[in-house]
Amino acid sequence: MQDKGRKVLEKIRGTKNVDAEFEDMVDASELANSIKHPFRNILIKRNRPQLVMAILLPAFQILTGINSILFYAPVLFQSMGFGGNASLYASAVTGAVLCSSTFITIATVDRVGRRFLLISGGIQMIICQVIVSVILGLKFGDNQHLSKGFSVLVVVMICLFVLAFGWSWGGLGWTIPSEIFPLETRSAGQSITVAVNLLFTFVIAQSFLSLLCAFKFGIFLFFAGWILLMTIFVFFFLPETKGVPIEEMIFLWRKHWFWKRIVPGNPGGGTAE
Repeated sequence: MQDKGRKVLEKIRGTKNVDAEFEDMVDASELANSIKHPFRNILIKRNRPQLVMAILLPAFQILTGINSILFYAPVLFQSMGFGGNASLYASAVTGAVLCSSTFITIATVDRVGRRFLLISGGIQMIICQVIVSVILGLKFGDNQHLSKGFSVLVVVMICLFVLAFGWSWGGLGWTIPSEIFPLETRSAGQSITVAVNLLFTFVIAQSFLSLLCAFKFGIFLFFAGWILLMTIFVFFFLPETKGVPIEEMIFLWRKHWFWKRIVPGNPGGGTAE
């Protein structure tokens, strides 16, 4: 099994000089297999940054409002004056845009980095949400319909929002948690990530229509506010994980301006709290 793994590593790296990296991977794997209580270990102080990311990243991913737009796109478009068939077509278009946008992430993530995509995608999403909110607030009201021009503009802005989500939080909301956990807590970390994602999906899905009735066009500003918050969080608290092996990820937290205050300076430091 190790020989097969070594051949795969050599193929990925394009060289046979992988001794040091392969030994690190073997040691990390053996350490992971020796861990009996991953959920207990993830509470240890040295794993605090990863635990925070496992909770906040999937929560932020849903708080962009993407699921609300995809779930209720036909309702949204019909309420803006689109016909029944037109609203379904617009919904299909947004789904196609989301699917195609993931290829942007695949092509660029290892060149420009995770932080750049998250921040640039966040900025574009904020701009799109604010524009849609302003249009609906000024041009759409009781017993009124948007003009054809503004209707097309709203659809374009929503598609640009979905496009930005797809290349940023859509894929990276899953990619980054899979990169940051050491092998001994990976199962626990990924479980928490999925659980938080599903929890917030449920909460937003159940509350969206009530929020829409209460906020009306302000629902887009509500989600824009969350996107602003998460973009600031990424800028200050998420280190760049591009090109960092899993077994060296701990050093990334120790060098970060904030997390170095929490993560102990030695691999065995920290106590469960």
